[in-house]
Amino acid sequence: MSFTADRLLLFGATGDLSQRMLLPSLCALHADKLVADKVSIVGTARSDMDDTGFRNFAHDALNKFLPEHRKPAINSFLKRLTYQTLDANETAHYTALAGKVRPGGEGLAIFLSTAPSLFESTIAGLQASGLAGPKTRIGLEKPLGTSLETSRHINDAVARAFSEDRIFRIDHYLGKETVQNLLALRFANILFEPIWNAAHIEHVQITVGETVGLEGRVGFYDGAGALRDMVQNHMLQLLALVAMEPPAHYDATSVRDEKVKVLRSLRTVAAAETVRGQYGAGAIAGNAVPAYAEELGKASDTETFVAIKAHIDNWRWKGVPFYLRTGKRMTRRVTEIMIQFRPIPHSIFGGKGAHPVPNRLVIGIQPEENITVSLMAKVPGLDRGGISLREVPLDIAMDDAFAGPTRRIAYERLLLDLIEGDQTLFVRRDEVEAQWEWIDGVRDTWTENAIQPKSYFAGSWGPAAAVALAERDGVTWHEQG
Repeated sequence: MSFTADRLLLFGATGDLSQRMLLPSLCALHADKLVADKVSIVGTARSDMDDTGFRNFAHDALNKFLPEHRKPAINSFLKRLTYQTLDANETAHYTALAGKVRPGGEGLAIFLSTAPSLFESTIAGLQASGLAGPKTRIGLEKPLGTSLETSRHINDAVARAFSEDRIFRIDHYLGKETVQNLLALRFANILFEPIWNAAHIEHVQITVGETVGLEGRVGFYDGAGALRDMVQNHMLQLLALVAMEPPAHYDATSVRDEKVKVLRSLRTVAAAETVRGQYGAGAIAGNAVPAYAEELGKASDTETFVAIKAHIDNWRWKGVPFYLRTGKRMTRRVTEIMIQFRPIPHSIFGGKGAHPVPNRLVIGIQPEENITVSLMAKVPGLDRGGISLREVPLDIAMDDAFAGPTRRIAYERLLLDLIEGDQTLFVRRDEVEAQWEWIDGVRDTWTENAIQPKSYFAGSWGPAAAVALAERDGVTWHEQG
């Protein structure tokens, strides 16, 4: 059912995600008048406070995390906010919450960010209190399980109260401008799509590097590790967008149909095609940082780094390896996609400096949003000894190319789509399950072959084995800085 919600219910409203992302995003949408004045926002969490207390809490968070040019809108935004204390396991609390949210209205959007163990009780409470009716949609923040089995269990619980067209599974990477721009790059330019295949692309690299360590996520991260925390969702979604066939239309059904075809075409990973790592002590930006085990306070076999050589078994990508790499405490913070094109079949230039280098396309997602195409060009000169060539970058920085529009964080787009009911940038159940099926296969490979994390220095690009994974194929990881 299509409707624009006039009420938004935020679970986990006093948490870190709410302070850093959700409240600032909603305030930015308010400042730009992108949500109607009638849209009210109800926060709920275990913290015991009243409306005034929540508004004071939100005021402090917005002063800390909202850009300066947005801050004049804070006071008017706070008028939208109310609050209801809730223990997710107490059924009676949902009755009070329903009273705060108000029955009726044009529609309710729920943003649910809670521990997986609370999903069933929360959904049951929403259903019992009348907050899961046909004019309610729900946004689900990860983690949505730790395996295919647990993911299905959570999805089954949600499906008992909400139909699939009212479930919005969130992967915040899909809200990033450059990730969406990947579709525009491919499908709005005749330059790229005809050569976006195995005949012209040699390999693809996707890197997500973080400089941070546990950052207060000790309990969650040590139980998840890099494979489930980063590869299962963000990296596989990036891979699917790179590899998908052209959808018939830019809409939720068409785009997600093509993504799931890619995910189902992923080949099971062999032991020699994966590397696990765990950071030891080292230095980040000149500052000494402890080893993972020291930061955790105990020994652990959880991986903080993963490298995988993946294959997509379909016509378009047959024989093209996709190298995935992610880790914590790496050299620099970066998320990028690198498309390595094949060499030219024959060089007509025979001069001393005439050695054409294969073209390369780099799509930077964070911290800088940019697109760089490497081209071969003639070095200026008289060329008495023959033409000299040099690789020249063609850079398109999104901030420079689009200086007018305000740069937005991903959650602004996703929250607005949740309120308005557009599922295009959200993940469908069959996508999630295809992702988990492949991830479970990787974990099975690790278990069957007793693959343990290899140590790497904090501040490096990961274990030496990850370098060897690529170099066996004559490939070098794309690294800058």
